[in-house]
Amino acid sequence: MKVSVIGAGLAGCEAAWQLANRGILVELFEMKPQKYTPAHHYKGFAELICSNSLKAARFDSAAGLLKAEMERMGSLVMESARRFAVPAGGALAVDRTLFSDYITQKITSHPNIRVVQEEVTELPEGTVIVAAGPLMSEGLAQAVQRLVEEEHLSFFDAAAPIVAADSIDMAVAFEASRYSNGEGDDYINCPMNKEEYERFYEALISAESAPLKEIDQRDFKVYEGCMPVEVMAKRGADTLRYGPLKPVGLTDPRTGRRPWAVVQLRKENAGSTMYNLVGFQTNLKWGEQKRVFSMIPGLKEAEFLRYGVMHRNTFINSPKLLNAAFQLKKQPEIFFAGQITGVEGYTESAASGMLAGVNAGRRLEGKEPVILPRESMLGALSHYISDETVVNFQPMGANMGVLPALEERIRDKKLRYRTLSERGYRALEAALMKYGEYEDRKGM
Repeated sequence: MKVSVIGAGLAGCEAAWQLANRGILVELFEMKPQKYTPAHHYKGFAELICSNSLKAARFDSAAGLLKAEMERMGSLVMESARRFAVPAGGALAVDRTLFSDYITQKITSHPNIRVVQEEVTELPEGTVIVAAGPLMSEGLAQAVQRLVEEEHLSFFDAAAPIVAADSIDMAVAFEASRYSNGEGDDYINCPMNKEEYERFYEALISAESAPLKEIDQRDFKVYEGCMPVEVMAKRGADTLRYGPLKPVGLTDPRTGRRPWAVVQLRKENAGSTMYNLVGFQTNLKWGEQKRVFSMIPGLKEAEFLRYGVMHRNTFINSPKLLNAAFQLKKQPEIFFAGQITGVEGYTESAASGMLAGVNAGRRLEGKEPVILPRESMLGALSHYISDETVVNFQPMGANMGVLPALEERIRDKKLRYRTLSERGYRALEAALMKYGEYEDRKGM
């Protein structure tokens, strides 16, 4: 028995890991380092390109519930994330280099996985999992286009700049988490008064963006969850102050008062030598980024280790094409996983790869596919991407809104989320028991 997995990103690595641990041989195709997409730069697998944060860690949150479900199912991504976490308040952020290196080593050393470093332009015969990501090569994109006989949908994703920690002016900036949550030094905060914010805002909305290719201009659609900061700013002068620059929960030690606006910087690595600008995904020209972002108090002399970039993401019309097992309805030997299916986010992509891997393995073993209950977060997402009633399909990340409502109405939000998470995790446990999966693993 053998499965071909295309792409060694988060979804592809999880799919390969699940299959290999079932005793199934895997050929994992990855075109790096022979060829890179415009957004990828590191040679390792499971490269994080937009942010180093895997979102909220607490169990009573949508992202936290999904993480708990993934850990219950033996997630390699979560194993690496826990091992190489960096302080980030209530979020789970990682040292992206160590995170990638660990997953790469685990995958390449597994006896049931053979890595093939070449670009795929035609789908292999037999059971296949397409997990090449939304930035797949043109050759593979054309092969997928022929396979699904469907116009691809597209949106644009953007990454934030990274600055050197020792270039931040700490006489102006200060270390703190909102409402003193966390260790106190999880974030570096760059406070702005009203005048500083207004100057920055005017410079930002008038700055020059990088040109898009002709096809990109024709299909330009921005995904709300990773919107370029300059696009968000043009929605109104106070949009940023109620969004990524909101000052609530922070006090400027220089004034003893809450700032007018705050730019937060989050650790990029365990050594605390690099910080990314939270919420500053951007498509501005690099020179404009240097000019405008250096206006942020504390970043006047900042050394930019990486400028923000914007790239095209592509996803298929999953409700028409896939079932809740991440399997093509018309060609059940072919599975899709990751953001190309319309799940949005690092953990969501990885989790979809896990489920696709499990179900590809079960198909070869002559077993029925695992269809997770809607009460679990992964089940809710898998049902969302396969819901035939969805007409205007758009990417969806983990959120409490995709879960079925509780029978009893709970007004307290924290208690409601905790109850939803507990219900979801119990539902996952029951489903895994029903299908006979992970019986050797203990629950929470």
